[in-house]
Parts: sequence; C-alpha cells; structure tokens
Amino acid sequence: MQEPTQKALPLKEPSLVDSLIPIVFLVILMGSAVYLFGADSSYGPNQIALLIGMFIAATIGLKNGHSWKSIEKGIVTGISMSLGACLILLAVGSLIGTWMLAGTVPTLIYYGLSLLNPSLFYAAACIICAVVAMSIGSSWTTAATIGVALIGVATGMDMSLPITAGAIVSGAYFGDKLSPLSETTNLAPAIAGTDLFEHIKYMLWTTVPSFIIAMVLFVILGLQEDVGNSDVRIAEMRTLLEQNFNIAWYTLIPLFVLLALAINKMPAFPAVAIGAALGGIWSMLFQQDVVLGMLENQHGNFITSLQVVWVAMFDGVSFSTGNGNLDDLLSRGGMSNMLNTIWLIICAMSFGAVLERVGLLKAIVSAILKGATTAGDMVTRTILTCIGTNLVTADQYIAIVMPGRMYKEEYEKRHLHQLNLSRSLEDGGTITSPLIPWNTCGAYMHGVLQVSPLDYVFYAFFNLINPVLAVIYAFFGIKILRLTPPKVEIAK
Repeated sequence: MQEPTQKALPLKEPSLVDSLIPIVFLVILMGSAVYLFGADSSYGPNQIALLIGMFIAATIGLKNGHSWKSIEKGIVTGISMSLGACLILLAVGSLIGTWMLAGTVPTLIYYGLSLLNPSLFYAAACIICAVVAMSIGSSWTTAATIGVALIGVATGMDMSLPITAGAIVSGAYFGDKLSPLSETTNLAPAIAGTDLFEHIKYMLWTTVPSFIIAMVLFVILGLQEDVGNSDVRIAEMRTLLEQNFNIAWYTLIPLFVLLALAINKMPAFPAVAIGAALGGIWSMLFQQDVVLGMLENQHGNFITSLQVVWVAMFDGVSFSTGNGNLDDLLSRGGMSNMLNTIWLIICAMSFGAVLERVGLLKAIVSAILKGATTAGDMVTRTILTCIGTNLVTADQYIAIVMPGRMYKEEYEKRHLHQLNLSRSLEDGGTITSPLIPWNTCGAYMHGVLQVSPLDYVFYAFFNLINPVLAVIYAFFGIKILRLTPPKVEIAK
C-alpha cells in the first residue's frame, strides 16, 4: 500500500516585524560582544551572535511554512558562495608566511622606511595602494602585498596603525572601484544593464572628489604626527632588517610576478598560490641562514629548508630579532592564522543565507522602497539597501546583485538612467564592505592587516565620504542622468 504524500504547507509572506526581529537581535548581540570582549569580539563572540541570529531567522521561517530542509539548503548555498573567498584567504595566509621568510616583505619595509616621509606617510600609503589596485583590479591582493608592507613601515616609524589601515583600505578600494579589471566594477554595470566604461566614467563624479577630500584629511593627520625621534627608530629598524635578512632587489621578484599575473587577469586563488609557492622557493634560494636558523633538529640543508617552508605555509613564521615590535610584525602568516577569519565568514554567510531564503531580506527592501519618488530618494535608498545588505548578508557581491535586481525596474519607471543605479551599487555596496567586521571584506582586511575594522573604520575616509557625497549629488540633482520618455507619434 502506497503511503500518502505529505502536503507542503502554504508559505506565508513575512511581515516587516518578522524581518526586523533577527536583525534587532543581531545588533544587540554584536553590541554586547564588542562591549564584553572589545577587540577580541571577532575571535568567537561575533560568530556565536551570528549563529544565534541565524537560528532566530530560521525559527521565523519555520513559523511561515518553510521546511528545515529548505532552510538548510539555503545555508549550504550561502556558504558555498563564500568558498572562493575562503580559498583565497588560505592562499594569502601561505603567501604572507613564505614572503616573510623569503625577505620579500622585509625588503619592502626596508625600502619603504628609506623612501617615505613620516609627515606625508598616510597620504603616500593611500596613493600607492590606489595605483596598485587600479593596475591589478584587486583591493584584496593590494592589501595582502603592499598593505602588509605599509603596516610594517608604519610600525617602524611609530605611526598609527588604525590610520595606516584606513589609508590602505581607502586607496585599495578607490583603485579597485575605477579599475576595468575589478570584479565588482564589472558586476555592477552587468546587473544594471550599462556599459563598463560608461559606468567607470560616470563613477568619476563621486569617486574622485571623495578621494581628494580623503587625501587632504590624510595629509592633515600626517602633519600632526610627532616625528621627532622617527629617524632613530627608522635607522634601528633598518639595521635589524639588514642583520636578519638578505635585503636585495631580487627578493621582490615574487611580488612582481604576482602583480603581472593579476594584471593578466589570472583568478586570485591560483595567482596568490603561485606567489606563495614562489616565495617558498625564494626563501630556500636567498635566505638560507634565516631558514636553517628556524629548526633545531636539522636533517640536511634541503630537507630542513623544505620543512621550514612547509611550516611557513600552513602555520606561519616566528622571528626573534631583539625588537618586540618587529617580531610582532614579522611573526605571522600561515593558513592556520586565517581559520578564525574563515569561521567568521561562514557564520556570517549562514545568517545572511537564512534571511534571504525565508524572504526576510526581500520584505525589508520592499518596505524601504515605499514612498520613493525623487532621484534623491531612489539613490539614497539604493545606497542604504546596499549597506544594509552588506551588514546582514556579509558579502559585497550580494550587496550589489540583490539591490541591483530589485531596483532596476524602479529606476526605469522613474525615468532614471541605469548608470545612476550601477554607480549607486558601487557607492553603497563595494565601498562599505571592508568597514563591517563580519563582512567577507572586513574579515579579510582584519586577517591580512591585523587591524580590526572597528579600529580603522573612522579613518577609511574615502569609504565613508563616497556614499555621503553620492547622496548629496542625488538630492541636488548633480550628475543625475534621466531617460527621455519615448515620443508618441500621432497618426496623420
């Protein structure tokens, strides 16, 4: 006898109250985590807060007729979207470990200490990152290479690490945003239905003024720094680097190779993995004393070197130079040091995935859209939606794709050109992602720069100014393109 099939319950549309409950709980839990654990909140407390928020959202979904199987499938889909970022993070962990060992990062720090003026350091750091990111189209690769070195230079000069991280993030995202090689710069016009180069040209109106204002602020902060003893600190750091590493131009070849691969549009994961492997080879060739000095029980030069490089790739490196600050700076890297960041990303993506699967995110966006009539309303709500999506789904790609799809028709109805939409998606989605500790970008920057987004958020001037300027432009009608309504021909 055949068993009767179980009838699926009808799905109930979530109310706005349903949608807000998990978000309100998450805000309270995140605030409590920061209050109780401070800078350590991203090392477990935030992950627990995100998982509790996920279960609250799942409970609301069950109440509205969704099955646990469907919700679980949504979680798996959400996590799978972040696996590419997780693989890149693991590769970056290996890259930092082998590049420290190979002398690539120490050489960059050494030359940076020689060339950069402390008074203009923050502005110079921002410009350097902007140029590199624009050339390769990747804020992540820029932060993992040039950014790590600039953090080292800041340590040597006794400059503020939060301000330095803010300058790195500002420059990296300015360059990434305007680069035709960038994934997000290609994604936004693709979703909105605009031309890539028209999109970049149109973004210049909000992006360049924001960058100029940010640069002025970085110059002001640099001029206020007390650089009285900087020469002594710089000389000491350079001497220690020379004593502990073979400092030479050829140790920078892994960096040039990685940049060349990025410019030629090789995907980030294999490019970074090649860079990490090359760093391991370079350390065995050019830093023999450093490598052999890291292992007490030696089994012959080649076997010992291989073992040290292997450890550097999965667990990082540890140095003892006699200077505590330099030791803290250089003793890092390895895949294991990225596992906490990956843990945070998985928890955040699970929370966002449940919100999307059970329709809570759509309900919030629909409520935001009500009453939007003017261009200022539309741009403001698009940017706020992108920021909100970055907060709750923890992924900049979702923060571009979802609002882009939902608002595309609304822009057409209001005779607003789709360039307004594609620019707003970047002004709100791309730019704000590294400011959120549990977002994939914020977690990545924390893992690479070792500075929490909660510390650098108020110094990432470009990322803060750009969305505000975009909203001001929209309300004053500055550079807002409108569609001409089609003419109706009267039959003669």
